[in-house]
Amino acid sequence: MGGSAGSLRRLSDSEGELISQESEEPRPPQDRRGAHWKNVVGFWILGLCNNFSYVVMLSAAHDILSHQKESGNQSHAVLLADILPTLVIKLLAPFGLHLLPYSPRVLCSGFCAAGSFILIAFSRSVPVSLCGVVLASISSGLGEVTFLALTAFYPRAVISWWSSGTGGAGLLGALSYLGLTQAGLSPQHTLLSMLGIPVLLLASYFFLLTSPEPQDPGGEEEAERAARQPLISGEDPEAPERKPDSSSGLSLHEKWTVFKGLQYYILPLILVYFAEYFINQGLFELLFFRNTSLNHAQQYRWYQMLYQAGVFASRSSLRCFHIRFTWTLALLQCFNLVFLLLHVWLNFLPSIYLVFLIILYEGLLGGAAYVNTFHNVALETSDEHREFAMTTTCISDTLGISLSGLTALPLHDLLCHLP
Repeated sequence: MGGSAGSLRRLSDSEGELISQESEEPRPPQDRRGAHWKNVVGFWILGLCNNFSYVVMLSAAHDILSHQKESGNQSHAVLLADILPTLVIKLLAPFGLHLLPYSPRVLCSGFCAAGSFILIAFSRSVPVSLCGVVLASISSGLGEVTFLALTAFYPRAVISWWSSGTGGAGLLGALSYLGLTQAGLSPQHTLLSMLGIPVLLLASYFFLLTSPEPQDPGGEEEAERAARQPLISGEDPEAPERKPDSSSGLSLHEKWTVFKGLQYYILPLILVYFAEYFINQGLFELLFFRNTSLNHAQQYRWYQMLYQAGVFASRSSLRCFHIRFTWTLALLQCFNLVFLLLHVWLNFLPSIYLVFLIILYEGLLGGAAYVNTFHNVALETSDEHREFAMTTTCISDTLGISLSGLTALPLHDLLCHLP
């Protein structure tokens, strides 16, 4: 099965990649169940590996930079190297990435992840370390755009599994790097030991995923979709769905129409990530409690761990409940930001455990916004628009993170100088 999937995906988008399966005999129910589990597990592993390398590399980059004797504070440079490549990739992806076949994109993502591990492991200077950060950013950004676009050709259940894998990466990536270094491995050997992660990503794509099949008519997802209004005005909800096709066949007018319809989901996700990363980048270090046995560094690590746990739990929750009105999540996350900002200013919370609960809740809101946004976009766009819609919506999280970085860092410095 994996071989047939690989042969289909090696075709270019413009030449009809993921071609129609009508000429093939339908699979028996048992084979289809096996294919379903291969695909959902494959997308979970892809989500895990795509973000795992990124999380581990960032932890190692900060560790190595802290031991390099360079003048000045390098955190701003790391943040720029972290954000800008992904932002550029996601901004350009809707306009031309579909011209590049999926397989070269995946290979590029895997090689960049491996390159980031090697560069950071052997780095002896800040510029080389920053090159490793850039490679990891390219790997993560290109991988996310590619795999979310690829979900357009598979049953929509894979979106939930992809999202769960990305959520698990934050938790497992941070724990694995911390655990191996605490066990006595040097940062260099820890990074080199994780070169198997890009290999696992490539193996999952080329050998685990099966050939895409048409959506099953009459299923639960189709019933849910039938009850909804189309996202793009002018679509006929009663019209038969066409098989997902490459976005290369869409005119500029169609792309603009799809983009305008997506604003209902893009804007709330930008707002969620803006508030979320404003808290993470600007406030975490200032949420310090003296009436506890945890020192400052330990408190910060607990904040990060609880945040990642919340993200993982909510990105894995789609099978339990769906949230259509993601604006609600954006408003709640903004309330979290205002509340914690007031605490930093006025210092009115009596216990760190209240902050622990708020940060866990912050992660839950952020993860829920991510998985439900892409699930809703997949449900409410027609099949021929779905690949382009998923690619375009990918810009939301990175744009929110970029905007938060522009405001959170100056505000952090301002709050540090308050009496």
